[in-house]
Amino acid sequence: MISSRESGVSKTKTISRRMFILSAAKVIIITGIVGRLFSLQISQGSKYKNLSDKNRLREWKISPQRGIIEDFFGRTIAANDQVFQLHIIPEQVEDFNYLIVRLRNIINFSNEEIKNIYKKKSQQKPWDTLIVSDNLSWKEFSKLNLFLHELSGVKPVLSLARSYPYAKDLVHVLGYVGEASQNDINKYQFIKENHVPGLRVGKTGLEKSLEKDLIGKYGVKRFEVNAFGKRIKELDYAQGKKGKNFITTIDLELQSYAQELLKDKSGSISVMDIYTGDVIVLASSPTFDPNSFIHGIKSEEWKKIKSDALKPLINKSIAGLYSPGSTIKPLVALSALEFDIASTKKKIYCTGDIELYGQKYHCWKDKGHGYMDLKNAIKQSCDIYFYDLARRLGVDRLAITAKKYGLGSEILKDFYFEEKNGIVPDTFWKKRVLGKNWLLGETLITGIGQGYIETTPLQLCLMTAHIANGGFKIKPRIIDDGSISYEQVRFKINEYLLNPDLKFSKEALEDKSVDFLQPMYRNQENIKFVQDAMFVSTNEPRGTSFGSRIDNKKYQFAGKTGTAQVKRITESEREADLKTSEIPYLDRDHALYIAFGPYKDPRYSLSILIEHGGSGSSTAAPLAKKLFKKVIDRHEIREQTRLSRGKLI
Repeated sequence: MISSRESGVSKTKTISRRMFILSAAKVIIITGIVGRLFSLQISQGSKYKNLSDKNRLREWKISPQRGIIEDFFGRTIAANDQVFQLHIIPEQVEDFNYLIVRLRNIINFSNEEIKNIYKKKSQQKPWDTLIVSDNLSWKEFSKLNLFLHELSGVKPVLSLARSYPYAKDLVHVLGYVGEASQNDINKYQFIKENHVPGLRVGKTGLEKSLEKDLIGKYGVKRFEVNAFGKRIKELDYAQGKKGKNFITTIDLELQSYAQELLKDKSGSISVMDIYTGDVIVLASSPTFDPNSFIHGIKSEEWKKIKSDALKPLINKSIAGLYSPGSTIKPLVALSALEFDIASTKKKIYCTGDIELYGQKYHCWKDKGHGYMDLKNAIKQSCDIYFYDLARRLGVDRLAITAKKYGLGSEILKDFYFEEKNGIVPDTFWKKRVLGKNWLLGETLITGIGQGYIETTPLQLCLMTAHIANGGFKIKPRIIDDGSISYEQVRFKINEYLLNPDLKFSKEALEDKSVDFLQPMYRNQENIKFVQDAMFVSTNEPRGTSFGSRIDNKKYQFAGKTGTAQVKRITESEREADLKTSEIPYLDRDHALYIAFGPYKDPRYSLSILIEHGGSGSSTAAPLAKKLFKKVIDRHEIREQTRLSRGKLI
């Protein structure tokens, strides 16, 4: 039996041991707490201070302010407007469904909008900012800020958005902006560096080609917020850098007038300064509203634009390819004269058709023109004469001249990525592209602007400018960069005219490359002859555009009509001799017209194309008559504006 004393000693030892264990545990716990406090407050104090500040401070990136674009006279044609946006940061939202319900009560979202919000959320990462709306009304924006303390993860943003005050009149010049895609961000470093949620970047036209300079640099705002995320005060604001502004060579008034002339038509009007190369009008029809793309175009509207048979998305002035028809005849005549193939006095009898190797080639005038010399052949647009001229000239020599005068190459490629080259065919082209030999009959139809040859309306405008300025190479531009002045160009041209040693050599006729402001002629009398032939074509009876002449010498212009077939005319169709209105729309010829003026001291060239418009004399030339008067009336104010900028133009 264990004595009571031994039992007491055993209990004392047990208690002491337990007390020791408890004391040791206390020491360990206290040491751990002290160590942790030391770690939190001393060792990692700065880290948690930063985390605390991060909870207390919020940083907002402000969208970069795009540079504005103006017309030549300083009128803003691409502006920036203030907009109110609603952003959500999903990772800061506790219950996204509840938040959407609250927002729906505040902003009154439709079911379709709610559906789109969830769709966008599923397509991006949780930490990426979700743009719920980028065009709130002031009432909605104010109401949102009133309830902001109840809406975790919600961020109302005051931003800027592109606006186009003259929308449809300039959409093909300016292009439009849209939300930066992942492809935009990956492809362009300057977009990646300045990307903020909802950033809009250029998608087409000048907006795209000038994006690097237009985009600017984003700004940053820092705010102190309370525990609910509500802004208490602004702590810092780092202002962004505005993008570069640009002045175009476009005359807004003339551009709008040209678009009005094209109303309810599909086609193009281009106007150019024949010395500086300034593109004054670059109109294309039909058009669309670029403002629809800024905040996301509705699918119904996008489908309507895309499915339009008249193709409003295409800038027809630079990306539409057409047979030039008889507008090429002045160039064919010039090429033949330069290569000593033709004489201005040589006459050919036109009976209405000719036959070559069993194939008939018709003149537009069924019964023929009778005896024609070169000037009358241009004046009355005799096809038979130009069949013979092209046959003797040959397509290879014609191609050399055509390319030098502006056909077959991009003109504004630095500004319009969608611009087309067109086709100036020769024997080597056909062999290389089609793998076939050139046929003589193909030379004949090329001589009247049919067959494989394809040009853009702006190329025809440039070709006309080169003829009008006496045959000197110019470089078209649409941004007024002050790089060249009218006086500089005229001084350079006069140097060639006054110094015979600088004249264009005969050997250089074969040279396809010509430098800026270099002469492209061998004998300037040939240029003068063609200018005069275009004048009589417009201003003398029997000229194809005589009905569109202006008798007042201030507005008098010289021009050449063109009618381009879109399909081969059968003998039965030729015999039927249907009126344009009786022919199905898509089977009608394209109507063209080129001109320069005022004739005595030319300064401007133009080209007009009306798709399926019938004949150039009845459809395109009358538009030129209306436009030229307005162009000349605007000349003086254009000169005054240039001088006011301190430029010699």
